[in-house]
Amino acid sequence: MSAPNSDYDPVEVTPLRADEVERMRDEALAAIAAAESLDALKQVRIDHTGDRSPLALANREIGALPPAARKDAGQRVGQARGAVNQALAARTAEVEAVEFERRLAEETVDVTLPVDVEPVGARHPITTIQEHVADIFVAMGWEVAEGPEVEAEWLNFDALNLGPDHPARTMQDTFWLDPESAAMVLRTHTSPVQARTMLTRQPPIYIVCPGRVYRTDEADATHMPVFHQVEGLAIDKGLSMAHLKGTLDHFARAVYGTEITTRFRPSYFPFTEPSAEVDLLCYVCHNDPAEVASCRTCGGEGWVEWGGCGVVNPRVLVACGVDPEEYSGFAFGMGLDRTVTSRYDIADLRDLWDGDVRFTEPFGVGL
Repeated sequence: MSAPNSDYDPVEVTPLRADEVERMRDEALAAIAAAESLDALKQVRIDHTGDRSPLALANREIGALPPAARKDAGQRVGQARGAVNQALAARTAEVEAVEFERRLAEETVDVTLPVDVEPVGARHPITTIQEHVADIFVAMGWEVAEGPEVEAEWLNFDALNLGPDHPARTMQDTFWLDPESAAMVLRTHTSPVQARTMLTRQPPIYIVCPGRVYRTDEADATHMPVFHQVEGLAIDKGLSMAHLKGTLDHFARAVYGTEITTRFRPSYFPFTEPSAEVDLLCYVCHNDPAEVASCRTCGGEGWVEWGGCGVVNPRVLVACGVDPEEYSGFAFGMGLDRTVTSRYDIADLRDLWDGDVRFTEPFGVGL
């Protein structure tokens, strides 16, 4: 076996010669100085400091030298690589500063110029009318009550004096939930909220119940299977139809204007006795003889149908645990969707649910 080559001269290894190391260093420094952008500096970094760069390959040759020769070669290569790295860092800082100043100059915004802003959007008119109605009754001292949309058959029908053979129980009007034995429905009105309130609270009771209801109607210009109602209930000592009339007159004026009045037409509802249909004085022609004949809103009638009302049937009071000998009350209900369409002269009810932002934008934010 031959002895180690202690006489090995690193000068004979070309990449490690002093002049060669200096040449590689100078080439790298020149490339760094010539780089005018961060992308160019990135390429210089790969070419002159990466794993395949000349100085990196020269550094690998040091390991093949005899121990006595490694120190000098390592110093030469290390100093060259250090100088390149320092120059690269300094040049990167310079180019970044130049790039930053360039961006500031090119991207300057004149804050004195008018600018386009994002549209503020709009709240849906059903939302705003529900809140407006709630505000009207809260100002009168009433409370807003809510209940579930999936309701028990007993609360939706039986407690409201709608007997087992009443036509509203059929599939033509009501969405029944499976299984049939559960006796659950999608509520057909917000009246179950009134029943729930009477079952859990003692009179006096003054509540208004806005909310979503469901019936198996075909969607057309005047009907939807999902719509919104507001119902009111007052239970106290000595309440009569006169109190109901005054309440609805105030409600109508708050929604349609101070010139609006109401009239009652005899009707029938299982949960009120006596019962009445509520009509509004036409808010377009105001039943003016000179205009009523040509008014398309009321069809020449001078009045527009608004909702139903009446004195709470004693059977409903008994079913909900209220003594009809001591208390009486009145109730009413109106469709909020039709209130919106009539108030804003919307011809087709389906426009409320098409999701077209151009429809809701005119209503604003409703603050």
